[in-house]
Amino acid sequence: MLAGKTIMITGASSGIGEAAARLFTAEGAHVVLMARRAERLRNLTAELVVGGASALAVPGDVTSSEAVRHTVAEAVRHFGRLDAAFNNAGWGTAGLALHETPDELYHRIMAVNVLGVWNCLRHQIPVMLEQESGGSIVNTSSIAGQFATGAVAPYVAAKHAVLGLTKAAAADYGERRIRVNALVAGSIRTPLLEENLEILGLSADTPDPRAVQRRFGEPEEVARAAAWLCSDLSSFVTGAAVPVDGGYSAI
Repeated sequence: MLAGKTIMITGASSGIGEAAARLFTAEGAHVVLMARRAERLRNLTAELVVGGASALAVPGDVTSSEAVRHTVAEAVRHFGRLDAAFNNAGWGTAGLALHETPDELYHRIMAVNVLGVWNCLRHQIPVMLEQESGGSIVNTSSIAGQFATGAVAPYVAAKHAVLGLTKAAAADYGERRIRVNALVAGSIRTPLLEENLEILGLSADTPDPRAVQRRFGEPEEVARAAAWLCSDLSSFVTGAAVPVDGGYSAI
């Protein structure tokens, strides 16, 4: 499904990003992995390479335009092209009402979730425009991009914004061979989810009561959806907000 494709993944050192790195390389992709935690990222990349995968670690922070530009340039320098991108880096928290949320927290959440996706799109799209085959971009949003889920208000706003950027980019480049979609991820069993459950005093073993499947999702389940959107199998899909939420949005 992804054999021979060069794919950039952000937030790749753990959770959904790590699962995507493992799945994409198993499918035969060359992956360029970006995350802030350099040691974790390099350890993951080394493990993948020892296992026969084609992987490159480029530590960096998506809130820095220059860091993202460098990562995209490294992808082209090492593999000659950029076929797809999974813009997955994100961060948020819970347990604060809007009026209790400090300005610094608002700016951090907006920087990681919105500016980070913006930086990725700004630097990935020009490379894809130069390729006859174009490319496919997948942004990670959340059920918080469609509902007030209990996450802090800036996170809800930021994930709504990711859907807006996705639709705008899809409309801008639909006739220029670039597809842009978003994943609406539900409650996925990641380190970030576990942190937020602890803040809220909830158990990591208690299923999400609104999800039809009555369970948390696993990072690999989101990675599979991202793989499909990055592949040519989804060639007539763009501007979509694809739910991977165990049925949360069904009721």
